[in-house]
Amino acid sequence: MQNAENILFTITMIGYFGAMALYFLFVVLKKEQLARAAGILQGAALILHTAALVLRGIAAGRLPMTNQYEFATCFAWALCLVSLIFIRKYRFSVLGVFAMPIIFIIMGYAAMQSRDIKPLMPALQSGWLAFHVSTAIIAYGSFGVSAALSAIFLMRGKLKENGFLDQHIPTENKLDLIAYRSVCLGLLFLTLTIITGAIWAERAWGSYWSWDPKETWSLVTWIIYAVYLHLRLRRGWKGKAAAIFAVIGFVCVIFTYIGVNTFLPGIHSYA
Repeated sequence: MQNAENILFTITMIGYFGAMALYFLFVVLKKEQLARAAGILQGAALILHTAALVLRGIAAGRLPMTNQYEFATCFAWALCLVSLIFIRKYRFSVLGVFAMPIIFIIMGYAAMQSRDIKPLMPALQSGWLAFHVSTAIIAYGSFGVSAALSAIFLMRGKLKENGFLDQHIPTENKLDLIAYRSVCLGLLFLTLTIITGAIWAERAWGSYWSWDPKETWSLVTWIIYAVYLHLRLRRGWKGKAAAIFAVIGFVCVIFTYIGVNTFLPGIHSYA
């Protein structure tokens, strides 16, 4: 079962790389067929990715969300799913040019982690695992898409206007709006992540909050995006400043996920 999962994981990475290459060629050659092919390949790779996660879960006898490898591959899965939804909903293939490299890098990070299946430590043997980790995965995926959209926003004003850009890249106002919606989705699920984590922590360790590095940086990330929404709703804060803020927020997300585990070990070091 695990061998089959490893094979599907490898094929998925190849599929994501192929989709990334097609998206880049679409922008360079300006051919619609390449965008459609990239979208189809991304969707097919996502299906294979889902199958790999299912096989991992069957082999482990639990949800595949409890170590660095599993969370990374789930993170990439969520980012792929959310980006594909936005690409289809807004007919925005250029988003794939920015989202697919992030997905491929995260998959590469997952590939470097241990894939050994080990018994869960007592603290992880809880029904709260599914709620806590799945909401974190969706939140991180949404923030990744908002960062990609914000990067496109920041580059859009520097690109020369032509028919191709006008057709395939939304206006700055629309990019700003889509990024805002993605941040809203991410903040909602990050809030649920923190709440379910606190409840789980009280049951596992007897305390709702212990200022563990992972908890602290999750709170920092939440505050950054909460400030983003506050300034937008109360002060009408939009445009370049908001886009830069969204990119900074995602940098904080990456540090919360990778940096904290690498440099600031704590009770969440297993994930």
